[in-house]
Amino acid sequence: MNRIRFCRNCNTYTLKKTCQKCGFETEINAPQKYSKDETVAYYRRKLKKEELNKS
Repeated sequence: MNRIRFCRNCNTYTLKKTCQKCGFETEINAPQKYSKDETVAYYRRKLKKEELNKS
């Protein structure tokens, strides 16, 4: 299963191992706590959808 990754150089979230904005290596981010104002919900839903489509 893919994990949400974080680029410390430009402070963006992505699913890739390298940041597409700056090219730096990303790292796995600790799971985010749920919040109504969740900033990474798009990526979480995208991962879940990809996992369901694999089955």
